[in-house]
Amino acid sequence: MKAVSGGVSVRLRVTPRGGSDRIDGLARDAEGRSFLRLRVSAVAEKGKANEAVVKLLAKAWRLPRTALTITAGESGRNKVVTVAGDAAVLEAQISTWLEALPGASEKGGAA
Repeated sequence: MKAVSGGVSVRLRVTPRGGSDRIDGLARDAEGRSFLRLRVSAVAEKGKANEAVVKLLAKAWRLPRTALTITAGESGRNKVVTVAGDAAVLEAQISTWLEALPGASEKGGAA
């Protein structure tokens, strides 16, 4: 997670047609950057999977869907979602949520 103008951004790796809508936890890429792994049951066509991602994260983070925007990777598995609002408040709220994920302490760091 990183502070950006007007909010925070979080890196994601999304699996469309993943059988269910769920958050699988934190992971790291080859360069050591962390990201949040998600599965959605929606197909990756006409923005359906992206809509499911926004809905899933908004519910998990208890934020309005309108606060979340996919700002990179709309047509790929690797995405960046930007959450609009006070960056300090959002970082604290989302970091607390991330730390509560199973296995988060072994992965280290926030998405």
